[in-house]
Amino acid sequence: MRQRRWLELLSDYDCEIRYYPGKANDVADALSRKEREPPLRVRALVMTIGLDLP
Repeated sequence: MRQRRWLELLSDYDCEIRYYPGKANDVADALSRKEREPPLRVRALVMTIGLDLP
């Protein structure tokens, strides 16, 4: 499903897609992996806004 969507999107452009299997493609593989640790969440946020109006 995902690949089909990308192919449809890129079909309008004159481009060449190259795939490098194995260790040569480690960077792309690392970028495409999902995060293993959940993202950090903010539990509290304090915001101070000051206006120096005359």
